[in-house]
Amino acid sequence: MNAFKRYFGLLFLIIAPFVIYELINGAITNIDSAGKKDINNPVIWIIIIAIFTPIAIGLVIFGWYAFRGEYDHLPEKSKEL
Repeated sequence: MNAFKRYFGLLFLIIAPFVIYELINGAITNIDSAGKKDINNPVIWIIIIAIFTPIAIGLVIFGWYAFRGEYDHLPEKSKEL
């Protein structure tokens, strides 16, 4: 199970920056001043990127700790904290 946690940590370390890159790339591609749809509005993209960037940063932090093995032993009782 610990190896499983480490693999998922590595996966999160790889996926999080890729997601942010794809969001920014999608924003650059879809923002158009002549567009009439909501996807062409830059305000929508700013909101989406502002919401998902801290989530991706959290995934990187979680992935780093999982990859380092910080979650190998989780406390079972409050005395272990």
